[in-house]
Amino acid sequence: MPQKPVGLKIDDTVGVIAPASPPNQDSLERGIQFLEESLGLRVKKGRYLYEKNGYLAGNDSERLEDFHNMFLDDEVKAVFCGGGGYGTARIAERINFEIVKKHPKIFWGYSDITFLHTAIRQKCGLVTFHGPMLASDIGKEGASPVSKQFFNQLFREMPLSYSEEISPLKVHFPGIVSGELTGGNLTLITSTLGTDFEIETEGKLLLIEDINEEPRAIDRMLNQLYMAGKLTAASGIVVADFNNCVPERDESLSLDEVLTHYFGQAGRPAMSGFKIGHCSPHISVPLGARAELDTSKKELRVESGINTEGGGADDEQS
Repeated sequence: MPQKPVGLKIDDTVGVIAPASPPNQDSLERGIQFLEESLGLRVKKGRYLYEKNGYLAGNDSERLEDFHNMFLDDEVKAVFCGGGGYGTARIAERINFEIVKKHPKIFWGYSDITFLHTAIRQKCGLVTFHGPMLASDIGKEGASPVSKQFFNQLFREMPLSYSEEISPLKVHFPGIVSGELTGGNLTLITSTLGTDFEIETEGKLLLIEDINEEPRAIDRMLNQLYMAGKLTAASGIVVADFNNCVPERDESLSLDEVLTHYFGQAGRPAMSGFKIGHCSPHISVPLGARAELDTSKKELRVESGINTEGGGADDEQS
């Protein structure tokens, strides 16, 4: 049974790190300001938060040190990622997962952070949060208030009931299924295959999303997951946002055709249209929490991802 981290309360200290690429600093500062002023949290910045090493936010040892230190620091109650990009897979095999097991806490991010979500959950059994980044989402001018609203799930039990009241949904294969929610960015999920962190999908609801990938690239990755048995092992598929995943050539299958082909081939209930991922609004969800997908009602229900013991269930949140 996955372990849910303890929820937050006003004046808690949270950490901010950059385990992948360097986040835009102006946007990052606005994202940190959101944590402080809108959520009432105190922020501790990683020692190497502002480092740059090509497309990496510091070298592997620096980014790993910030990750370890935030989990070791008992004052820090949650760890937020400044941005995604590239690089988390480079540090995954060097992570001391015993540190995470002994100091479980909220971990938040998405995109390239998918590799860490998968590694942490499978090595430690900890629920983590697939949610918008401080710099590339929350810190942008005109950031969605709906995206911001879903940070409140860290303070109180806030189960998600996602229906067409939020966005239009399409059924690719019918059914009613349940299981722990797993997954994230399709590119990163696929990159776990053949590693010590290969994604486990048996009896789980597989969430997938991506950005700037042509249908042929989505086809290739879904085919690899299918041949690896990951699609047929899953209880169902939650298809989140595929931002700008359009063909660059005249002769192409559409994204919808690709999705329908593989989900029909796998024979697993699947529904698309969820505003989760590289989109605005971005609805954040707890990975590892129990969920149910009901295509007859066009609804996804996800349990709360926190343990309110010692958390802020009764605190007011804006």
